[in-house]
Amino acid sequence: MDALLAWRKEFPILGHTTYMISHSLGAMPRRTAERAREFTDTWADRGIRAWEEGWWMMPITVGNLVGRIIGAGEGEVVMQQNVSICQSIVTSCFDWSGRRNKLITDGLNFPSNNYIYHSLERSGARVVTVPPPDSFTMPVELLLREIDEETQLVSVSHVAFRSSYVQDVAAIVERAHAVGALVFADLYQSAGCVPVNVRELNVDFATGGSVKWLCGGPGAGYLYVRRDLWPKLEPKATGWVAHEEPFAFAGGEMRYAPDAFRFLNGTPNIPALYTAQSGYEIVNEIGVPAIREKSLRQTARLIALAEDAGFRVNTCRNPEHRGGVVTIDVENGMDVTRELARREILVDYRPAAGIRVAPHFYTTDDEVDYTIAQIREIAKR
Repeated sequence: MDALLAWRKEFPILGHTTYMISHSLGAMPRRTAERAREFTDTWADRGIRAWEEGWWMMPITVGNLVGRIIGAGEGEVVMQQNVSICQSIVTSCFDWSGRRNKLITDGLNFPSNNYIYHSLERSGARVVTVPPPDSFTMPVELLLREIDEETQLVSVSHVAFRSSYVQDVAAIVERAHAVGALVFADLYQSAGCVPVNVRELNVDFATGGSVKWLCGGPGAGYLYVRRDLWPKLEPKATGWVAHEEPFAFAGGEMRYAPDAFRFLNGTPNIPALYTAQSGYEIVNEIGVPAIREKSLRQTARLIALAEDAGFRVNTCRNPEHRGGVVTIDVENGMDVTRELARREILVDYRPAAGIRVAPHFYTTDDEVDYTIAQIREIAKR
């Protein structure tokens, strides 16, 4: 018996759709609609008083729910609108004009991160992209050999978005810290599916969003900054919420808040923070280790079925380096993906990779089998 299937009733879309796309947009929990109504009712009934009755602190109180999932302490995670904002805030803390101006990004990183990094070249940053040998995996020694005394920041995706390859973040952190560099980990494709503990890894910064495995919907990204770094960092990308006395409305130079509020900027996205909470609560209640155990079993099943069907699989077989997605290289993959959607089977396609299929804790084994059977049938045609 699969005890996690008891959660299926919490997700309305599962009643009529084979939902294998939680790596892109997690299914919406039923209780999220109640949270949305809670926001509108609060706004309607309490008006501006809602700010002092809870809204103002939501970037921290909601961040604490994420913190429990990624191993952060209370008050160490602040909610943002998306990862691009988080990347911009962190990278704006540094002076890129000196000798230590090297920013290393792995070749599996999400493109939006790299767009931000290359924009820093105008400020003197020297961006070094470490290419993967096969477009899908990144042997850690390739990254380690690039990290030197001129490196200021190393950015890695804990789990790669195209191939679901799991990076050895601990080894990267150890090497970076040995030469005085800092590490920024993107947890978007791991948090909620692959266990991660930012304190045990000793990462300096971590970011991610709610859209995927956390089933929290869009508009709710998160940022973790190692607590001992707070006093040393003054983001240039900032705003009034980051001020030590925001309601003093003082002019002049910025005076940063002493806590994690210093990494915020403008008015927070309160509606998204309401609707994101339900997914976090469910993931915390289940526990990521249980989700991971099921994920490894079902992704192994997907790989075996896909290979039996004669498809190339662009996902690591070694479970230590496999996230929650199986990428299957199918001829005319985009067309196959569209036909699957017409049949109420939701997956997605990425160029130069293949069809990405992602079971989650609410997926049945029958759905895994059915998805591959349908891909096989459509591909033959």
